[in-house]
Amino acid sequence: MTARHVFYEGRVQGVGFRYTVRQIATGFDITGSIRNLPDGRVELLAAGDADELTAFLQAIRDSELASFIKTETAGEVPTPKNLRGFEILH
Repeated sequence: MTARHVFYEGRVQGVGFRYTVRQIATGFDITGSIRNLPDGRVELLAAGDADELTAFLQAIRDSELASFIKTETAGEVPTPKNLRGFEILH
């Protein structure tokens, strides 16, 4: 198991970004959460098998969301023990 913390910048709020990412997540064996940040970015935390996680993040890049993403900043983080499912946080 591995986990990644990703920040998306661009026109990523008010365009259905979080809901689309949650829909994409249903096709992968990953857990995590996504939320809007006050500074206009979107924060994603996702965990799963390394190959599955890489494929999930690539699916986001390959989706219709790509046109909204200006910058993606990702880093590996310790795998949280309490993640279940994939949630939109408010």
